[in-house]
Amino acid sequence: MVVACAPAASPGLSCCVVLIPSLPPGFLQSPALKMHRVLLASLWLLAASPTFSVFQKPTGSPATPRLQYLLEPLHTAVHTQRGATATLPCVLRALPRNYRVKWSKVEPANYGENVIIITNGLYHKNYGPLSPRVHLRHSHRYDASLTITDVTLEDEGRYRCQLVNGLEDESVSLMLHLEGVVFPYQPINGRYRFNYHEAKRACEQQDARLATYQQLYKAWMEGLDWCNAGWVLDGTVHYPIINSREPCGGRLLLPGIRSYGAKDKQRDRFDAFCFTSALQGEVYFIRGHLNFKEAGQACRNHGATIAKVGQLYSAWKFLGLDRCDGGWLADGSVRYPITTPRQRCGGLPEPGVRSFGFPSKELRTYGTYCFVGT
Repeated sequence: MVVACAPAASPGLSCCVVLIPSLPPGFLQSPALKMHRVLLASLWLLAASPTFSVFQKPTGSPATPRLQYLLEPLHTAVHTQRGATATLPCVLRALPRNYRVKWSKVEPANYGENVIIITNGLYHKNYGPLSPRVHLRHSHRYDASLTITDVTLEDEGRYRCQLVNGLEDESVSLMLHLEGVVFPYQPINGRYRFNYHEAKRACEQQDARLATYQQLYKAWMEGLDWCNAGWVLDGTVHYPIINSREPCGGRLLLPGIRSYGAKDKQRDRFDAFCFTSALQGEVYFIRGHLNFKEAGQACRNHGATIAKVGQLYSAWKFLGLDRCDGGWLADGSVRYPITTPRQRCGGLPEPGVRSFGFPSKELRTYGTYCFVGT
């Protein structure tokens, strides 16, 4: 028997051939055959084994954490409602010497940050318009969490907790999200009348604020379908489509957020997408055949004011207000909220706030929706 080996194409591998001479008669039944088989198997294993070795990559020591002094927050988003109390977590894992913790609110519109509070662990100082409503939770010596009381619509956004320690500064970012409702808004004189600044003021006058793109996207996911383009907070213009149709980009386009991108805030004119959150009060209906002036007086006679559009949407969204009666609102429009759709209340299959537009203020046809704060 002869074993012949030749180098293979790949380094460290070889190819071997076993040459077996002619066997004598009766060899296949002899004990020598068994030994021959064992020898062949051994030679095959030796020939097939590569000459290189595979080593496992050493695991080494764990990676150094990104933050040395601040703990990564378990959740980077805090959800709340208007009027509630919210706490943004920021906890230290160690207390370096001569450190400070600075809280600020990130303002993407002007690429800046507004300082809210600074502490050195013993003393603190508040800054800016949030000053009367913020304090440090300080449940233990490592706790630098920020608590905001009586949350407003303007409080929503990104916040930063920064540890200031010379060359070893580090920070964590958290988002404060308000649960709310987005509604499209246009003025009495028709669609596409607002530049950006006018749209912003119009939402504020209706107990709301310009919606963010993220809020508009969430509203679209929940069923908002609107063919008129409107401003959002960052100065871009969009409209949400659920049911594709010819006047809204065509039937062939998929559902989604149609975008016009960033527009000239002074020159370009569109509608507005407003956002409001939980109601700090109550909206109720007064039945009657009232003109607009009489509607306002009827609310004042009850110690209330005529409700704003955002207040009606909030009462519908958060308090389940459901009425089939059209009523005057503060902007001169007539609307009614439907939680349980039914045939005699507009016939539309989805819940929502229905609108009769802006009828003549002298018309004595409707009741009124009033608001009383808490």
